[in-house]
Amino acid sequence: MNLNVLILPGDGIGPEVTREAVRVLNRVADKFGHTVKTREALLGGIAIHKTGGPFPAETETLCLECDATLMGAVGLPEFDDAPPEKRPEKGLLGIRKAMGVFANLRPVRAYEALIESSPLKNALVEGTDMIIVRELTGGIYYGTPRGVSGEGAGERAVNTMTYTRAEIERVARMAFELARNRRKKLTSVDKSNVIENSQLWRRVVVEVARDFPDVTLDHLLVDNAAMQLVLNPRRFDVMVTENMFGDILSDEGAVLAGSIGMLPSASIGARRPSGVWVGLYEPVHGSAPDIAGQNKANPLGAIGSVAAMLEYSFNLKEEAAAVNRAMETVLNSGRVTADLKPKGVPATTGQVGQGVCEAI
Repeated sequence: MNLNVLILPGDGIGPEVTREAVRVLNRVADKFGHTVKTREALLGGIAIHKTGGPFPAETETLCLECDATLMGAVGLPEFDDAPPEKRPEKGLLGIRKAMGVFANLRPVRAYEALIESSPLKNALVEGTDMIIVRELTGGIYYGTPRGVSGEGAGERAVNTMTYTRAEIERVARMAFELARNRRKKLTSVDKSNVIENSQLWRRVVVEVARDFPDVTLDHLLVDNAAMQLVLNPRRFDVMVTENMFGDILSDEGAVLAGSIGMLPSASIGARRPSGVWVGLYEPVHGSAPDIAGQNKANPLGAIGSVAAMLEYSFNLKEEAAAVNRAMETVLNSGRVTADLKPKGVPATTGQVGQGVCEAI
């Protein structure tokens, strides 16, 4: 295949981890006989510095022309007090909207080599292997009316949680399809005991389930789901939930993996005519400007995002598996960055990337 990929290095450690991810992408493509064409564009703080805005028009054009987009990280402390339209994170929201991605997939896997890195007891974490599917374009983050009004004792803030049947149905179908190709179990998370929005969510998910009789569906209230993630994470295969709940629960899931630097993510949109999904891929971690440029950052979240890209946007499951196996080989070797608490001298960002390429 010809893989046409847009690279958005972003801010902070983004360029460092993205460099190693592209290195791994080229290595796996070479091994399996594919060609890779990459183009690079600006997003986030670096885009503000160079163009005046966090999501330049050129970047929008390129992300729509390419088959998939790989992003580093966005965000810099110098923009913390800037107005919303001048913050790097506005670029992330902009590209998600432009690409039409509506579901965020976060795989959470407890690697044997990292069991000791999790703050939870080994017996609880061992064997965890799940995907959290978060609806990405609806809910309280996007609902209107919203804002702050009034002053003094009468000042008030309003946010609106809203979902349409269509928004719930499309993310539910994606989650069911993922579960069908895994262990055939889907957990839907809501707050239907007190929120009407969640009552619609549960009703639509139950209706969609009729088209997937081979997948077992269960429901959890969000507070119970948060508790079960730390009490019995092995019970989960695929979890699907709305935007704000998914934002919180997926960060909780990062604890299970031992380091947030390990976690990839995929933001998925509509299917292309070929049957694969439009995708924006990025590590879960932030831009970590305090260690930027020091060759210390863990690139495995970005490299894992390449594996997700190969699987979801190109339907190259064997190639994705090769990347994941190579990552596990590196973890077992102990050749890892400082955040994973190696017994010896920590490896550099580049050394970890090289190790994955060698394992492939």
